[in-house]
Amino acid sequence: MIKINLAPPPVTRRRFSLSESGLGLLVAAAFMIEIFGLGAYWWVLSADVNRLNVEIQDNQKELARLKPIIAEGQRYKREKEDLERRVAAIETVVRNQARPAYLMDALADMLPNHLWLTGLDEKGEVLRLAGATYSSVALSDFMANLKASRKFQEVDLIESRQDLTRSPRIITFLVTCRFEI
Repeated sequence: MIKINLAPPPVTRRRFSLSESGLGLLVAAAFMIEIFGLGAYWWVLSADVNRLNVEIQDNQKELARLKPIIAEGQRYKREKEDLERRVAAIETVVRNQARPAYLMDALADMLPNHLWLTGLDEKGEVLRLAGATYSSVALSDFMANLKASRKFQEVDLIESRQDLTRSPRIITFLVTCRFEI
């Protein structure tokens, strides 16, 4: 008997054999690619380092060039601030310089006959006037004049004493008020 097998022969897959495909060549190519990649990366980094070193040197030269200019600017700034403080002090003195003259002028207009101021003290906004007179009428006229002038606000008689042991009898007083220009 003759047997005839009509089925196609079994197909066997060909297995990949590393020795056949040149594993050595593949590893060598991968190694060369890796070496080339590392070399290119090193070259790029080296170029960046060189560029940054040049930039640092340029910036240091620029800093050395600008240091005297900055020092000059700071000196001008200090001088400007000093001058502004001086100008402000002068303006304050000039502004406050007129106040005593106005105050004395206004007080001279308010004083009745036979009334003398013996002391004048200003603390903050409060003006303290100490004085003496022979009559209580002169003191009341003085207080009325201060109130009527509108330059003196909140006029108050703090103290009034008459010395009975002296002849003529003198009334000493203390008045507080605010002077507004």
